[in-house]
Amino acid sequence: MKGHVQGVCFRICAMEEARRLSLTGWVMNRRDGGVETMAEGEELALAEFCDWLKEGPDMAVVSGVETVYSQATGEFLSFTVRYW
Repeated sequence: MKGHVQGVCFRICAMEEARRLSLTGWVMNRRDGGVETMAEGEELALAEFCDWLKEGPDMAVVSGVETVYSQATGEFLSFTVRYW
């Protein structure tokens, strides 16, 4: 995600939303000021998560979301916040 997405609880809110949707994976801040996430789960839940990412939490201003789909790896046990 690009825009005003750091310093607005984006990662914690994204983790809560992903867990609500029973997704696994991670979310982390990028050094370029964006936020990156990797999520696995049911197709409808992933679509709902992608829609949420376009808005983010109340204080976020999302100006762009790039979505890339690939085969699930099954390597994640839960959804977590990652740090550099």
